[in-house]
Amino acid sequence: MATTNLNVRVDENLKKTADTLLNELGLNMSTAINIYLKQIVRENGIPFEIKLDKPNAETLQAMQDVREGKNLHGPFNSLSELMENLNADD
Repeated sequence: MATTNLNVRVDENLKKTADTLLNELGLNMSTAINIYLKQIVRENGIPFEIKLDKPNAETLQAMQDVREGKNLHGPFNSLSELMENLNADD
């Protein structure tokens, strides 16, 4: 199969960040772009997301709170106790 070059201008920081992420996924930029283009053709449009499952800021804060024993509720002895606590005005 013959290949050709594709030159794309992107923001330098975007490229560095994408390179880092792709390396974590075991891909290089060329392979990732080829995967993307093949899927575009197969799906006749933008087909999918490839990403690492990283928690958002709210989830990271909740995880930190658990480690530190802060902002915790319970234990609850019944579903009704749990629902009461969830519906309570803080």
